[in-house]
Amino acid sequence: MSTNPDSKLYLPRRRFLQISGLSSLGLVLSSCGMSLYDEVVFNATEPLNQNVEALLLNPYKLIPEFPASAIEPQALLINTFDFTPKIDPEKFFLKVDGDIKRPLRLSMAEIEKMPLTSMTIRHICVEGWSAIVQWAGIRLRDIVSLAKPSADVRYINFKSADGYYESWDIASALHPQTILAYQKNGQPLPVENGAPLRLASPIKLGYKQSKWITQVTLLKEKPKALGYWEDQGYEWFGGL
Repeated sequence: MSTNPDSKLYLPRRRFLQISGLSSLGLVLSSCGMSLYDEVVFNATEPLNQNVEALLLNPYKLIPEFPASAIEPQALLINTFDFTPKIDPEKFFLKVDGDIKRPLRLSMAEIEKMPLTSMTIRHICVEGWSAIVQWAGIRLRDIVSLAKPSADVRYINFKSADGYYESWDIASALHPQTILAYQKNGQPLPVENGAPLRLASPIKLGYKQSKWITQVTLLKEKPKALGYWEDQGYEWFGGL
């Protein structure tokens, strides 16, 4: 996700409403900027938008994929949060903790032994660009299942090696096309795209798809720190 300050406040909110089509505020927010009144109204109605998005999410419905011939190798832009971390795959471990019965510390060798899922989907950035990409890795739901979460877990939090942080609702995390990817377009995932592990899913906007993930935390309560961009005004659910 770009750190361009000019796009930090207005575009994500306008873009979200244009994509979702869920709010009549779209006409108001499509102007050059938000007035104080618009800001207050948006903050008051944003939870409603999130609830509607959650209702529309079918956790079992698959999003149609693209053929391999549709892959756009040059279209996926490289955005960094702060810096590109250097991670030794041989020393890397994914930590899984939180409200679970079985804390995990998984090496890449252990992760790569799990069932591989491949999908060719459209990655959509809130800044207005998109790219058709083939991602492959393990379903996040398989990791969650191994961790044996409490029955009342509702959220999942992600921490990345570069300091980025993000949180999702558990239904989105358990969607069969939400994966922790370690391959891109049939090749090992490049470091600049988030190696050794990154989130990939056709049901979320790009800023929700954290790169360089090192820790996954399952939670009963919504975290106070929702996400790096969400804590600066972006919409939390970030669904498509």
